[in-house]
Amino acid sequence: MMEYLDYTFFRYALAGVVLISISAAVVGSYIITRRLVAIAGGITHACFGGLGLGYFLGFNPAAMAAVFAVASSAGVEWMAQRMRLREDSAIAVVWSLGMAVGVLFVFLTPGYVPELNSFLFGNILTINETDIYVFAAFTLVLCTFFAWRFKQIVAVAFDRDFARVQKLPVRFVSYAMTVFVAVCIVLTIRLVGVMLLMSVMSLPMMTAEVFCRRFSSMVFVSAGVAVAAGVAGLFAGAAADVPCSAMIVLILAFVFVAAKAVECFRARRAS
Repeated sequence: MMEYLDYTFFRYALAGVVLISISAAVVGSYIITRRLVAIAGGITHACFGGLGLGYFLGFNPAAMAAVFAVASSAGVEWMAQRMRLREDSAIAVVWSLGMAVGVLFVFLTPGYVPELNSFLFGNILTINETDIYVFAAFTLVLCTFFAWRFKQIVAVAFDRDFARVQKLPVRFVSYAMTVFVAVCIVLTIRLVGVMLLMSVMSLPMMTAEVFCRRFSSMVFVSAGVAVAAGVAGLFAGAAADVPCSAMIVLILAFVFVAAKAVECFRARRAS
């Protein structure tokens, strides 16, 4: 299987898998802790509106998706804080609105919409050198911010009311992390597509929760699980000639189920 590394596009795909797996694990640790897994699905489907509008207007679809993702994530946070709307309700608003806008503009776009399947289902092997630089820059900025504001992020993720009492910058941290979530989603769409994105951002952290009790340990373990599953899924998909994104999610799901089985076995032995 090492002969795959002789191909440039495969090396790009491998680098992209590692970088985005790390970013998705870091972001996933925040949304899992805040019990906002649905926000990944909401922003992902809101991106579809940007894709449709980009195709219709002739702009870069990925850039328009990024605009929609950041706007929808900020909108969820704004509706939750200013309009006193429950976050799950705010997510439902941007989810349905984004899908409606996307379907409308895809329908209005004359002719066949190119590359739409790659955004819906993902195509890791299309990652190029420019994508690698973008992924690397985003991962560096995300990890730097996460390390800089780690204690504040943990406090906001677990208990925002407590963080406010401690006079921490709750609004700044919340908006910053929602923007990071949005950008990570836009970048990761190229890897696994709209349909499978939520699994990549949630399963590694859920697996880490089985074995870890400290937030910092969960972040590192989830990143390790995500990277290992990403690399294994890439090679397995290439060897079996099946979509690599599907293989990555299947491996993540298998690892999570195995971890829960081990947890149940330990609990039975302890009792």
